[in-house]
Amino acid sequence: MQTETTTRAPHLPQVIERRNPGMALDMDWLRGVQANTSAIERRAATLPGRRTVKKQFQAAWLLRAISCIDLTTLSGDDTAQRVRRLCGKARQPVRPDLLQALGMDGLTVGAVCVYHDMIATAVEALHGSGIPVAAVSTGFPAGLSPFPLRLAEIGESVAAGAAEIDIVISRRHVLTGNWQGLYDEMRAFRDACGAAHVKAILATGELGTLRNVGRASLVCMMAGADFIKTSTGKETVNATLPVTLVMIRAIRDYYRRTGYRVGYKPAGGISKAKDALVYLALIKEELGDRWLQPDLFRFGASSLLGDIERQLEHHVTGDYSAGYRHPTG
Repeated sequence: MQTETTTRAPHLPQVIERRNPGMALDMDWLRGVQANTSAIERRAATLPGRRTVKKQFQAAWLLRAISCIDLTTLSGDDTAQRVRRLCGKARQPVRPDLLQALGMDGLTVGAVCVYHDMIATAVEALHGSGIPVAAVSTGFPAGLSPFPLRLAEIGESVAAGAAEIDIVISRRHVLTGNWQGLYDEMRAFRDACGAAHVKAILATGELGTLRNVGRASLVCMMAGADFIKTSTGKETVNATLPVTLVMIRAIRDYYRRTGYRVGYKPAGGISKAKDALVYLALIKEELGDRWLQPDLFRFGASSLLGDIERQLEHHVTGDYSAGYRHPTG
């Protein structure tokens, strides 16, 4: 039976989207996935050099980017007070005077992402805001803890109040071509999440080839992933435009064949407003406007919001302020 979920998107009509139920592993489809690396890299290289949106249109795109941020803290020295400050920033991501000048109100980020131990703190701090808490899980970032413990970790995080679970796949399944193993693992993670949405982190910088990235994306969607995500943010290479192109085209192919939309989350290394605009433009060109909403697109970021707020202040006042005047939390 198809299930439906209601997703709140700031400043947008309420969206009723059918959740991806997954499908049987289709090896014929998987074997047909190829990646022309040189062509992909050429296409990606043209994107940052294009004339971007300007003035009020740029401000509007940056506001949209804010609504799609998973505001994140994943440090070993995280404290409850740091998470509370982050949640305060999630509720009020831009100074009220700037929002008033831009004719906006009620703007929030897409979610707050934390380790399991900070879920309860984040849930309490965000109570009544409608902002979901996302938790990294399954032995994040390496994903090498015993499989029963990874499943149990998901269950504990859901019970603690996480509405979204960011899991990490076993990279060895991809590197050895064990697609059935990856499918079974992802399916078990999806089942353990229950009603919580699951984002599959591929750790693309460790998968070897763009073809592997495309195939891993497809297998995770077949197994029921609600989102596919580039990176943990802890790898040497995180989100890149060539990887993004491969992953969102896999999303497009999956939608055309099944009718189910799967979300996309680039994470790691996206810290400048101009980079966010490039990613949004690519999503619009390849997937369309429907994917420019926070139920289908997120930035995994901690410092991006500060630079966006700085650019918005420049748009309103004509002056650039120092970065320290726009702390994340």
